[in-house]
Amino acid sequence: MLELDIIKQHVRLEPDFTEDDTLLETYSTAAQRLVENYTGRTLYATAAEIPKDPDSGEVTDEDALVLDDDITTAMLLLIGHWYVNRESVVVGTITSELPMAVEALIAPYRHFHFA
Repeated sequence: MLELDIIKQHVRLEPDFTEDDTLLETYSTAAQRLVENYTGRTLYATAAEIPKDPDSGEVTDEDALVLDDDITTAMLLLIGHWYVNRESVVVGTITSELPMAVEALIAPYRHFHFA
């Protein structure tokens, strides 16, 4: 969903470095799924990709979420984190979550389904 060139810029890789392309694309897909799972919505790259009824032309996914700068930034933060921290445990360091990071960027897009 995200272009590989913007991902490489974010993780500070040269465009011609291709050794980690598959890994970065895997992280990008995982970031997309995390956003979709957290928000309860399907993410589309553009509004034109949102499915429409062939007869009426009306949107069939009322909870569609179109990729914007907030979502892009959240996905890039996730991808960058996963790229630098490739294991589930970090030994010998003190870390803390950056305030106003991923959750803050995608929380406003969260959709709650009521029964």
